[in-house]
Amino acid sequence: MAGSIRVELNSAGVVALLQSEEIKAELLRRGEAIQAAAGGAPDFDVIAVTGRQRAAVYVATASVQGMLAEATDRTLTRALDAGRS
Repeated sequence: MAGSIRVELNSAGVVALLQSEEIKAELLRRGEAIQAAAGGAPDFDVIAVTGRQRAAVYVATASVQGMLAEATDRTLTRALDAGRS
């Protein structure tokens, strides 16, 4: 068996990758899939943000009906699997 392997990551390169347009597009696609599985707009919103080190997408309730659906039926929580494919 060969000796150990050392891997050094380029931190700036990793941050650039995590903030790239391709990653943002994939996250947005997954967020929209979750939104659709939960019931869609106007009850649920997809919020895209770019932080210091990575892009992120949140799906949140946007109306009283969405809040009630999540509180009583866990609609948004159950829709999370839609974002995994």
